[in-house]
Amino acid sequence: MGTEGENLHIVFFPLMAPSHMLPMVDIAKLAAARGVRSTVLTTPANASLVSRTIELANSSLPIPIGLHLISFTPTSGLPSCCENLASIDSDDARVKMFGALYKLSGPFDDALCDLRPDCVVSDWFMPWTYDITVAHGIPRVVFLGSNFFSMCALHAVEQHKDYEKASPDATAAIVIPGLPHRIEIFRSQIMDLTMAPPEFREIVLQASAVDRKSFGEVVNSFYELEAEYYEYYTKEMGKRAWHVGPVSLCNRDPAAMRARGAAENDGRCLRWLDEQRKPCSVLYVCFGSLSIISDEQLRELAKGLEAADHSFILVVRKSGDEWMPEGFEDRVKEKGLVVRGWAPQIEILAHRATAGFMTHCGWNSSLEGICAGLPMLTWPMFAEQFYNERFLVDVLKVGVAVGSKEHVVSHEKRNDVIGAADVEAAVRKFMAEGKEADERRRRAMELGEMARMAMEEGGSSYNDMGKLLQDLKELRTGKVVAGQH
Repeated sequence: MGTEGENLHIVFFPLMAPSHMLPMVDIAKLAAARGVRSTVLTTPANASLVSRTIELANSSLPIPIGLHLISFTPTSGLPSCCENLASIDSDDARVKMFGALYKLSGPFDDALCDLRPDCVVSDWFMPWTYDITVAHGIPRVVFLGSNFFSMCALHAVEQHKDYEKASPDATAAIVIPGLPHRIEIFRSQIMDLTMAPPEFREIVLQASAVDRKSFGEVVNSFYELEAEYYEYYTKEMGKRAWHVGPVSLCNRDPAAMRARGAAENDGRCLRWLDEQRKPCSVLYVCFGSLSIISDEQLRELAKGLEAADHSFILVVRKSGDEWMPEGFEDRVKEKGLVVRGWAPQIEILAHRATAGFMTHCGWNSSLEGICAGLPMLTWPMFAEQFYNERFLVDVLKVGVAVGSKEHVVSHEKRNDVIGAADVEAAVRKFMAEGKEADERRRRAMELGEMARMAMEEGGSSYNDMGKLLQDLKELRTGKVVAGQH
């Protein structure tokens, strides 16, 4: 490992959600392996999500990663002890949670006084950290929890606004102009911030405003995956960015993979996969830690999986059975496993029995599927996920769309329920043998190998991580100017 980070101290301050915390902790590990003094900042209730993975990493790092806790002020309307977005199951509570984050400004300011880092890496959704870092004379690097393609697509859509001419229920797709590939999307799949709660709109506007003022963006992606969109992002859009992923690949041994995001792990999923006699036969179904899915949609999904008659692991956030068709678990017990809560996703994806991944197209999950060399069955729901779907299906050609058509800014107002028959048809098509499926699998395995090479010494992401650390050193000596992109 290199020593580009010697004498640098970086504070990593992630948004309190697993899909944001875990990759940022992985980036802290990568920085620490290069000689950086890395400190992860979070609240007491979130410490259990990352403490074990940090503890394991510290056993082999030249400089141990620090874990600095700051107090979280409860907000009226939030469940007690709620300090993470994954523990929220309503739109109203989610808005209150984002509002509560602003109350961390005082503890964050105190932490910077105590730690005096050379740089702060904070989440895009925490724009209020910018003014505090400026007051301390500390550069802020933005953690962008998405990829270059989706950011380019969002930019192109907003620049041209052709979608505003189309009816929300239009059946004809819109071509996103100006991108390296022909990308089509339906009007109903485009995020409409006017439909979002005003508090959330304000956060997005603030985040966009301070993003360009920050020193740059660190992105969990790799050059070979989306070279044309990295070039578009940095040259056409004028952004300073470093691609340092796939960061999950820093967890090389099974213990590190299992500890990532889990307070405990009983190994049930992996034992079940070990019992599957046929390789590449199981469909892994998981929609991430933040998706809120209605009981009606879960029932249709379960019916479709049962009718498709392929082996599956279904991960659901809900702890109860009220969503489940009567007798479902008994009927599918020979072919299906239902997991409530957390599952060791990286290990499941890497298992020889796993054939593919039905995903909500969150970027972490999408990239973990790519790392595992798996084709994906795409079911986007919100945020930039519909753009990620187009990237997987149209650009990388490793995805098959289930048929989700409705982007939601309010999960409780979702109208689009995909029926069991459509789920069954999508699963059968995806799991079928044939030339098309073989080509998807070949392409997915090729991308998985590219991902691993990018993270090796001398690889594109390894080198760009070194460039980020060198740029921070030069910023400290005045050779690079913050805010000039």
